[in-house]
Amino acid sequence: MSQTWKKLSVAIATAGLLTASLAACSSERSGDDDKPTAGAGATGGAAAEEGGLIGIAMPTKALERWNRDGAHLVELLEEAGFETSLQYADNKTDQQISQIENMINDGAKVLVIASIDGTTLGPVLEQAAAKDVKVIAYDRLINETPNVDYYATFDNYKVGQMQGTFIEETLGLKDGKGPFNFEPFAGSPDDNNAKFYFQGAWDILKQYVENGKLVVPSGKAPKTDDQWTNIGILGWGSDDAQAEMENRLNSFYGGDTKVEVVLSPNDSLALGISQALTGAGYKAGEGWPVLTGQDADQANVLNMLAGKQSMTVWKDTRALGDAVANMVKEVVAGGDVTVNDTTTYNNNVKTVPTLLLDPQVVTPDTVEKDLVESGFYSASDLGL
Repeated sequence: MSQTWKKLSVAIATAGLLTASLAACSSERSGDDDKPTAGAGATGGAAAEEGGLIGIAMPTKALERWNRDGAHLVELLEEAGFETSLQYADNKTDQQISQIENMINDGAKVLVIASIDGTTLGPVLEQAAAKDVKVIAYDRLINETPNVDYYATFDNYKVGQMQGTFIEETLGLKDGKGPFNFEPFAGSPDDNNAKFYFQGAWDILKQYVENGKLVVPSGKAPKTDDQWTNIGILGWGSDDAQAEMENRLNSFYGGDTKVEVVLSPNDSLALGISQALTGAGYKAGEGWPVLTGQDADQANVLNMLAGKQSMTVWKDTRALGDAVANMVKEVVAGGDVTVNDTTTYNNNVKTVPTLLLDPQVVTPDTVEKDLVESGFYSASDLGL
């Protein structure tokens, strides 16, 4: 694969948020997946008026990470004196567009958007630009529009590289070991990040598919770089990943033919894949396949501790929230906005100034050190 996919990992240092005491409480206009509901705080307080309204558009409450991200951003921004409107769109593009329109009409100064489909927001972001509302794409690049001002994410290509390298090292592929029966999965084709996850992993693993050390009995190995979408799971659904894995197991495995390694780009897919494996009679500690993931979702960390997932790539979304809250403050203040990549992320209209953070591999042996000692989970959350 071309080296243009490779990006230099940059250590991030984000400025701290102001935490001075506020004279009056700001408000949160939070919402569930169906409709907005009034927040408990008083609206229109002095601090909120000074800071202004920040719209936060998240894709769905169905995935644990988006609940964490949304709540963390609200906490940080309200501490800094802003009013917030946090909305979840149940993975429905039309609903997200409507929510963003409402935020614009309510007078939002900045929109923080984790898009469902990054190609569909052009018209509504034209409305934002007409009112001088700045837009920060949160963890997912918004495509096909000039009206996205900044992008904040983790190094998504590196996420895939970490997954591919883990498989390579765990199986001893560099040492010539193999062949191993291998099934690759990819993320949602409408999520711009999914191509980076897959490409990062495939740049490591493709050579072993080609030399026969990784054998794909289902035949679902992309032949070209663009064919990753053929194995993508739309919407990142656990149930859809489970159904796809069950189909592969029923059609191409049985008897002495066992799957030995599965590339899963995130934990939602890994959860469904592990359920399919359990249903097919695979047992932890008795030939369970190497299985990757991403996000450190609680159910998956528990699976890791139970021997049903080999690793996850942890993106400490608290750090992403910290960085984005700081970017919001910088935008509102009218000063320079912290970015560290101005060349990589082209949305087919412009190259969007980007702030990249580094992800981290977590294995069962490092769960306590990485996830508990950092405060991401309590020991009781994980039965430790």
